[in-house]
Amino acid sequence: MDGLDGLKAKYLTAVAQAAHEAALEEVRLAALGKKGEISALMGSLGKMEPDARKAAGAAMNLLKDEIDAALRAKKAALGDAALDERLRSEWLDVTLPGRPRRMGTIHPVSQVMEELTAIFADMGFAVAEGPQVESDWYNFDALNIPPEHPARQEHDTFFMHRAEGDNRPPHVLRTHTSPVQIRAMTEQGAPIRVIAPGRVYRMDMDQTHTPMFHQVEGLAIDRDISMANLKWTLEEFCRAFFEVPSVELRFRASHFPFTEPSAEVDIRCSWDGGQLKIGQGDKWMEILGSGMVHPKVLRAAGVNPDEWQGFAFGMGIDRIAMLKYGIPDLRAFFESDLRWLRHYGFAALDMPNLPGGLSR
Repeated sequence: MDGLDGLKAKYLTAVAQAAHEAALEEVRLAALGKKGEISALMGSLGKMEPDARKAAGAAMNLLKDEIDAALRAKKAALGDAALDERLRSEWLDVTLPGRPRRMGTIHPVSQVMEELTAIFADMGFAVAEGPQVESDWYNFDALNIPPEHPARQEHDTFFMHRAEGDNRPPHVLRTHTSPVQIRAMTEQGAPIRVIAPGRVYRMDMDQTHTPMFHQVEGLAIDRDISMANLKWTLEEFCRAFFEVPSVELRFRASHFPFTEPSAEVDIRCSWDGGQLKIGQGDKWMEILGSGMVHPKVLRAAGVNPDEWQGFAFGMGIDRIAMLKYGIPDLRAFFESDLRWLRHYGFAALDMPNLPGGLSR
């Protein structure tokens, strides 16, 4: 038994001195491996007398258990020490700013819709919506567009298919968001102040036109609204949207069936080195159409034109996005090119607001 005490002291000392798990594994193999010292002693039990074998076997099993327990405890201690060292070396101050991660990209059209919504909301305009498949009446008749108008021809408008013998009024893919104004006035009456952003459809396709594009139209009806109110509204919008200290607008007489008088609106600008600058220079650029709502349009929407009057305007969202953010080709808006979107897109959480800036 004295020999077992010596083995116990020898291997417990070796376990305590093991500096890493590889050294500990060497101690385990030397003591308890198939060719280890204690394993060899266990193999000699068969040559002993029964009484001696019983006593020696119990002593050897106790030695084996003690050394195995010491090995396990040392392995756990080495693991804890390794973890502590790793935590010290990989320590991170979670109070420091995190690394920026791009979580998707907002399309410029969606961004501009948010920008103009923020601007007009600040001036008291609500957002109105309507269906993209409209009846002929809402899209044309209620807006004082006569039957012979070119916009009501198939070369300009997408008409919905009708089965033979179907006598219901024709439906179209709306050619503007003006029908939303009719629906809003019909539902809410006057006074009213709304904008109507959304998709519209026309048969056109080139560098500056697509079959589907986006418009926003504005409507304000009250008892004493005039062209002066229209001019102020558009000036404030352009100043805020293009983020310049001042703008200058020019109104040119025009004709739209749904407004009287009607005016095209130009904005003063300049091209310096191929870069557009709004609010300065000696050039003018058309950006929208506007006018005072025609009495027939008010009457069609159930508003008495003898008591109420107001203005309306409309502009292309894609077009003003191109002007503000320097996008050269309208068709690229709809090509689903992720490279284009990563270049011109906006951060997912970059919500525009007037105090903080629209396009941070």
